[in-house]
Amino acid sequence: MKTERSYPRAVVSAKGSRWVQGGHPWIYAAEIRQEPEGENGALVDAVTEKGAYLGTGFLSRESKIRVRLVSRNANDRFDAAFWKRRLQYAWNYRKSVLRPEDLSCCRIVFGEADGLPGLTIDRFSDLLVTQTLSVGIERRKEEIFPLLLEVLAEDGQEIRGIYERNDVPIRALEGLDQGKGWFCGGGSTQTEICENGVYYAVDVENGQKTGFFLDQKYNRLAVARLARGKRVLDCFTHTGSFALNAALGGAERVTAVDVSAAAIELARQNAQRNGLDGRMDFVTADVFELLPALAERGGAPYDFIILDPPAFTKSRKTADSAERGYKEINQRALRLLPRGGYFATASCSHFMPGERFERMLRAAALDAGVELRQIEARQQAPDHPILWNVPETDYLKFYLFQVV
Repeated sequence: MKTERSYPRAVVSAKGSRWVQGGHPWIYAAEIRQEPEGENGALVDAVTEKGAYLGTGFLSRESKIRVRLVSRNANDRFDAAFWKRRLQYAWNYRKSVLRPEDLSCCRIVFGEADGLPGLTIDRFSDLLVTQTLSVGIERRKEEIFPLLLEVLAEDGQEIRGIYERNDVPIRALEGLDQGKGWFCGGGSTQTEICENGVYYAVDVENGQKTGFFLDQKYNRLAVARLARGKRVLDCFTHTGSFALNAALGGAERVTAVDVSAAAIELARQNAQRNGLDGRMDFVTADVFELLPALAERGGAPYDFIILDPPAFTKSRKTADSAERGYKEINQRALRLLPRGGYFATASCSHFMPGERFERMLRAAALDAGVELRQIEARQQAPDHPILWNVPETDYLKFYLFQVV
């Protein structure tokens, strides 16, 4: 580097340097040849063994990901103006790729994909919900969060508070405590959103993740378009999102299934809110037990089945057992469908890549004795952008088929 730098330096191995130069923002501890000085969460420069500048990022002394890059520009100054530019860029992107009516319930910041590693910010109407998974962001949230409120206020967006959902074990990998509560604002932690014309009650304090799964937004719309006149079974319905979209799309009847009685009750309440409860049934059951029980009864009670399970694997170590689970439910669902029936299936695990998931689907169809005609292959909504140089941002697979 030709200019004098004030940040401590992390010297990176040749292998690690090639990894970073290929576009990935993470530098693993195993590739650090000289540990930088500085406290946990500090900004450090990453350099090659010959001293060439690679980028500047957050130091995490307790994580295997030792440095998370936030910039590759040696001229950047990490002041309030820098962070506000990042936030403004993220908001402008959402305004470009989402329909205007979707901006009131969307993901505003998606970590590394928005140049803010370890930070998730979701908007649910007048509430922002944050999840901070890197110590570097944790140390700067007092500066970053108010800047986001500025960006939104300047665009006429009204926000009454920021609620933190840091009750996730993964924070321990960064040496951070778990917890949840108001960062600013207050009042009720419940709000209402409207997505695809469907209204949902959202509890940001007690709901899954940040309160609601936003990544399937447009996949739900694709299901609604196919559902007209059909008898639909929505498995792993959670609070009813796919089921409600199907019903609103004109399905003849929709059965929503989830193992959680609390989730089913919320789904029932959402159906009532949308005037759809008379066209829907709600079942508390384990899908792995329900599908074979339906097969034993015989017949074809449904002509459209939706599988949107939680992630069966969160590591490579359990990917094989997860694949067996995916194959079992997909095979059983396909056996229930009549010829000409429709099928939607998804995986939200990064550790079940698209190629492997498709291989599993082919095997499940073969064992079920059916052929699949693909209608669409889809991914997460664009407010969860995928960086091609960061595979970890690519996690959601969603397929629509007809059984032929």
